[in-house]
Amino acid sequence: MFDLISKRSANLKNDVLAGLTAVLTLIPEAVAFTFVAGIDPMMGLYGSFFVGFITAVFGGRPGMISGAAGSMAVVTTAFIIMFGLEYLLAAVVLTGVLQVVFGAFKMGKFIRLLPHPVMLGFVNGLAIVIGMAQFGQFKENVRVVYDKQHDMFTYAGDWMQLTSPAMLTMMGLIALTMAIVYFLPRYTKAIPAPLAAIAVCTALVTFTPLESKLVSDVVHTQRTSMIEKEIITENFAAIKNQVPHGQYSEVAQNIALERPTDAQITAKWQANEAQKVAEGLKDTIDPLDGSLKGALPSFHFPQISWDLTNSDSLDALITVLMLALILSAVGLIETLMTLSLIDEITQTRGQGNRESVAQGSGNILSGLFGGMCGCAMIGQSMVCLNSGGRGRAAGIATALFMLVFILFFPSLIEMIPVASLIGVMFMVVIATFEWSSLRLFGRVPKSEIFIIIVVSTVTVLLDLAVAVGIGIVISALVYAWNSAKEIRIKCSDESQSEKTYQVTGNLFFGSITSFKEGFNPHNDPQKVCIDFANARVCDQSGIEAIHGLSERYKALGKTLHLRHLSPESAKLLQKAGDLVEVNIVEDPKYPVANDAMA
Repeated sequence: MFDLISKRSANLKNDVLAGLTAVLTLIPEAVAFTFVAGIDPMMGLYGSFFVGFITAVFGGRPGMISGAAGSMAVVTTAFIIMFGLEYLLAAVVLTGVLQVVFGAFKMGKFIRLLPHPVMLGFVNGLAIVIGMAQFGQFKENVRVVYDKQHDMFTYAGDWMQLTSPAMLTMMGLIALTMAIVYFLPRYTKAIPAPLAAIAVCTALVTFTPLESKLVSDVVHTQRTSMIEKEIITENFAAIKNQVPHGQYSEVAQNIALERPTDAQITAKWQANEAQKVAEGLKDTIDPLDGSLKGALPSFHFPQISWDLTNSDSLDALITVLMLALILSAVGLIETLMTLSLIDEITQTRGQGNRESVAQGSGNILSGLFGGMCGCAMIGQSMVCLNSGGRGRAAGIATALFMLVFILFFPSLIEMIPVASLIGVMFMVVIATFEWSSLRLFGRVPKSEIFIIIVVSTVTVLLDLAVAVGIGIVISALVYAWNSAKEIRIKCSDESQSEKTYQVTGNLFFGSITSFKEGFNPHNDPQKVCIDFANARVCDQSGIEAIHGLSERYKALGKTLHLRHLSPESAKLLQKAGDLVEVNIVEDPKYPVANDAMA
């Protein structure tokens, strides 16, 4: 029922139409994520162009769409408040440098270490995040409030009344969009179903009495709220040093309630625009509206302080480095996992290292031209795939359409009803979520179900990097525990003068206790052999266990021999040198020892 990804081979027409469809969903998402980060929407759009274009041309996964992603935007919110826009741009550039280094050293191969339950948790968690991000559009009366828990000013809004005309219209357009996306491919695949759905809903709102929130309304609300927040923050900063102890939160809340007037907001906007013109970042002062029209971005090297003798500057630079490390990790993890997912869907194989270098290069350019950092976007990539996009032309078309709309036809994007885009993204959520994982309950080990739930939950509540890290750690611990239980020791041959133990399994830190308990030095004969034909020494703990066992036999005047060691185990013991005082017996069938080890 939910197999919504079409199976097509790459061709130019499909790729171009898929790129057009993807950009229509990418632009509102990029705008919404800049709202989360607290920056101007054009930064998200410029960042989406640079990252999307570079990865499409030079990346390692044709058909994958990259842009300004919410997973990276949420990390920057507090940073912008503390250090400002210039330091953010420096962090974006450094993020790109780190990603290029990651790819240049061919570290993309480590994506293979991700267990399947972690991948399922990632996909399900990200699908939930994409779905939850849409519900912010169901709020009205957006305003600035003080968040006492995080000690910062943020945004809040009121949920629309369920039976209000605006809500009913939005719900109707969402349902219509989802129906078109689901049913249209059954009758024709001449045009992508999401593109047809957006066109139909836009025509209904434009040429009928129906009224619904448009993309331009969202942009205008976002810009107004950002200026309002800036004014309130400045007002509070001017008096906070005079606030008595214990009244800090109360005063901040009262300041937030004193909302600036429309005239104050407009004046502040014009002052900011004039400053950008004076700094050479813009040519003209734009009015405060919902327009997405922009000019070609100009080169701008981040203006930050490099004075290492100043404690504030040093703290800012250290924070920039830490933020860049987090952003690069989040971006690469989401990109490489999205790449693996698309590989599975298209039954092809992408190049992770090449994609990492391309993404890093795109982020470097984005930061130098005033854009936001970005990575692969699983939602827009699924839209592209569902619309038939498979080749590089799909990603290139997405980036170029983005630039064309910004420069020449912003009104075509501004007139799209947000409800139609929400409907498209809801269908993306349905297609992205691994519904098959719900059937795994009772069929796979409980530990794997636990990992899926934990990774999904942490992805939703915290961020992707933490979720994947926790998932890998839990998977490694489960594997270690299960492997530790699999070691077996039995007596295969015994006489009055000699006894042979047969070891099966991996000897490592988790299994050394069971290994030690399997021997009886006091009752064993003078000569004891341990056969490792079906075992392997994996780490230093295993070496120490063998060393301890040899000391026990040596103290009793008995001799311990090892035989049938694998080449890897023999090499490990050879490197241990004097740490292991045992005799290694060469076997004629399995020559693994040499004179240095005798």
